[in-house]
Amino acid sequence: MSMIIGLTGGIGSGKSAAANYFASEYGIHVVDADLKSRVVVEPGKPALSRIVERFGDDILLPDGNLDRATLRQHVFSDPQQRLWLEELLHPLIREETIRDLNSATSPYVLLVSPLLIESGQYRLVSRVIVVDVPEALQLARTSMRDNVTEEQVRAIMQVQAQRTDRLNQAHDIIVNDHDLSHLHQQVDALHKQYLAMLQETSP
Repeated sequence: MSMIIGLTGGIGSGKSAAANYFASEYGIHVVDADLKSRVVVEPGKPALSRIVERFGDDILLPDGNLDRATLRQHVFSDPQQRLWLEELLHPLIREETIRDLNSATSPYVLLVSPLLIESGQYRLVSRVIVVDVPEALQLARTSMRDNVTEEQVRAIMQVQAQRTDRLNQAHDIIVNDHDLSHLHQQVDALHKQYLAMLQETSP
């Protein structure tokens, strides 16, 4: 199996931009835990049936897919509901994630997850990259990107790890408070560093 590197950061930090550059520039296999969280609730999957049983049919879109925005309203306002949902989905997401990690053929593989620290997924990785931005920038970027209020963004930030907690877990930090070229330079440097580390450990 390739070396696994976790990549995390708060909402609006630029995790996807960093992961996309690792993939497009260097061919690094990326496993996105957010995408796995969508796969496990696709129509026909047992998890979706359980969610409908608990929250009712208004949790579904007309095409039968999960209405994630409606579900978010249910769980962010009620910690008990959020815990129930996490207990249902986290083991399924973990299974899907491990299957994908095992299929990687690039020198190292990135596990991208907003809840890398909180969900315990960091135990799967050798190193943790944190994409870090000031809180004000997180709020502004996410409000603009998702067309949501600052209150809604703050509610999501509340259930994610605090910035300091994330940084305490980091082996490597990408500071994403400038433009894309600044982000790419930092990824370039990390890619070189990881290849050098792999050479040192190879027999």
